[in-house]
Amino acid sequence: MTAPGTGRGIGGGSWSAEETTTFGFPRDTFRILHVSTGNVCRSPITERLTRHFVAERLGVLGGGLIVESAGTWGHEGAPMESHAETVLAEFGADPSGFVGRELLDEHVIRADLVLTATRDHRAQVISMGHSAGLRTFTLKEFTRLVRAIDPATLPPLEDGVVMRARALVRAAAALRGWLLAPNAEADEVYDPYGAPLTFFRSIGDEIRDALDPVVTALTGVPARA
Repeated sequence: MTAPGTGRGIGGGSWSAEETTTFGFPRDTFRILHVSTGNVCRSPITERLTRHFVAERLGVLGGGLIVESAGTWGHEGAPMESHAETVLAEFGADPSGFVGRELLDEHVIRADLVLTATRDHRAQVISMGHSAGLRTFTLKEFTRLVRAIDPATLPPLEDGVVMRARALVRAAAALRGWLLAPNAEADEVYDPYGAPLTFFRSIGDEIRDALDPVVTALTGVPARA
């Protein structure tokens, strides 16, 4: 396995040992990795919607949150599906410049939070090792856990969005096993690949509804009315 390289959203530069983590990444960043199958439908939508929602709430103050995506059978170098682009544009998010990626060990190693489309994706990420179990959830599972966390128990935004995000993941991991899904399907975001635009829109709505409370908890700022 090669050393983790510079990722999407990461600028160049170097840091001293005091400023970096074990793998050489800056301590003042928090990296979110969205995972689906092909990295051309669901995970591009979640990646770009997360970026959009964070920017709406925090502007430049959200710069410590780095949002990426990859696919367990990723279409390396491929653009996202055109219907996914349409859905993002309808939400006001920017679909431009997206390039699909296959999920690699280095992506999991450097992620502080992994959010997957399905339970199968979650299992595949965890099976890669790298102590990923405590920071890997399905998107809808994480939403359910986050809703149960009292925001007052999290560090205030004044302490930094990175510190708040790390505390949120620890709190969600502590609740896992106590707040189970009502059924297996409740934690799934189904694949719209090859489906008509209407189905893509319904999946986009599911992703938006799941992401909204997550980004609110991460940032401490609710969505604009």
